[in-house]
Amino acid sequence: MQFFKVKTVEETFALIEGNIPAIKQTEVRVLEEALHYILAEPVIAKENVPSFDRSTVDGYAVRAKDTYGSSESMPGFLTVTGEVKMGEVPTAKAGPGKAVYVPTGGMLPSGSDSVIMIEHCEEVDTLLNTYKQIAPGENVIRAGEDIREGETLLTAGTKLRPQELGALASLGVATVTVFRKLKVGYLSSGDEIVPYQTETLAEGQIRDINYLTISGLASEWNVDVLYGGIVRDDFEEFKQKARELYQHVDCLILSGGSSVGAKDYTTDVIQSLGDPGVFVHGISIKPGKPTILAMAGGKPVIGLPGHPASAMIIFKLFGEQILRKLKGERMERKLERVFARITKNIPSSPGRSDYIRVRLFEKEGEWWAEPIIGKSGLITTLVKSDGIVEISSEKEGISQGDYVPVISSR
Repeated sequence: MQFFKVKTVEETFALIEGNIPAIKQTEVRVLEEALHYILAEPVIAKENVPSFDRSTVDGYAVRAKDTYGSSESMPGFLTVTGEVKMGEVPTAKAGPGKAVYVPTGGMLPSGSDSVIMIEHCEEVDTLLNTYKQIAPGENVIRAGEDIREGETLLTAGTKLRPQELGALASLGVATVTVFRKLKVGYLSSGDEIVPYQTETLAEGQIRDINYLTISGLASEWNVDVLYGGIVRDDFEEFKQKARELYQHVDCLILSGGSSVGAKDYTTDVIQSLGDPGVFVHGISIKPGKPTILAMAGGKPVIGLPGHPASAMIIFKLFGEQILRKLKGERMERKLERVFARITKNIPSSPGRSDYIRVRLFEKEGEWWAEPIIGKSGLITTLVKSDGIVEISSEKEGISQGDYVPVISSR
């Protein structure tokens, strides 16, 4: 087949970067309904956070230099002149030889530049004994130290995680402009594939596992999935069903039929959907070599291998990158990785990237990765695993005890 010229993993990622455009449509969402959406425009801070100098501990606001030389054996002495009430502007003032009690989060009174923790001093009537010297600015957050008025807090393309929502809420931001939610279409193919709800299988039949695993991953990435059902190995029927589904989605996913063989209609079907067509037909990777990626009429199309583990690994590696690019997300952030030590030697063929399913466990304060060995068609290898280890194409394997990056699936 003329299309089947494999790309390396690195070439595939570069082609995704160069071929997949972001959608243009945006919407305004209230903050509490914007989790996992992608910002379509930057957010500029309109005020300082915090808006006043505040204490980070329970203690006494003082001038730091008034504590110099203080110790357990030789305490310093200050006069307590009052206390700060939460949510109120202090009326008491600190100054030379004076201290004002301030709770965590309370406004720093005038005349003070730091706070000595309550654990390091003792108040007797209005006399404060200090048992530790502190530095200027200690235990204090200055106005604008967290967020400064006029600065760009978040840039366009930022994924809104809980921490970003919290930062926006601190500024009083109630709504944000985000890229709209993506919708992907999923279509299974194969004469042997039947709905997963099928109770009794006829000889040679296989339940449609991939629909649930792939749509589950897409849902975790805040993407809606439209299921197109199962199509027989008939070119015209396959083309018709794919085109119908393609019209209603932002990205089309086809599972099965991507290997080189007599019934491989996937490439021709994708080519019929629009130009420029296929840009990857085969990746130098195990599992998942017979993977197809394309742009058809402005929409990405993904042809996944039929084997469940291969399909899930390929979609985790490349499908997620395609969808992130499509939804307008900045691409600096890579797939989440943890570093662990491998429990055994694993050989690999140079020139091909291998992805090994592993189970993570902790031993003597370190993470270890235990390979789950099994064929690409075994879904239970993914059930037992916590992630996958990449053996890059330039390596001939990894040795027991080596530190390896694990792409987490937890």
